[in-house]
Amino acid sequence: MRRIVRTVRLLARDHRVPRWLRGLAAFGLAPVPGPLDEIALLLVAAIAWIGYRSRVRAAWRYAADRSDTSGPVSSGS
Repeated sequence: MRRIVRTVRLLARDHRVPRWLRGLAAFGLAPVPGPLDEIALLLVAAIAWIGYRSRVRAAWRYAADRSDTSGPVSSGS
């Protein structure tokens, strides 16, 4: 779930995505009571997957790279 939220946040900041779609994504991330924000996110996901597939894939990969919370591995010295 965290990876999905990170991906949507990345897409909401991507200036190659139209402003209206970024605005809808930002609305979907807002804590609005009821199912309206979830419906907005589903709509953004469908439109982004159809029209901006390469950007969605790039954001998905970037979010996966950032999801490793184990931190750097120390050499023990």
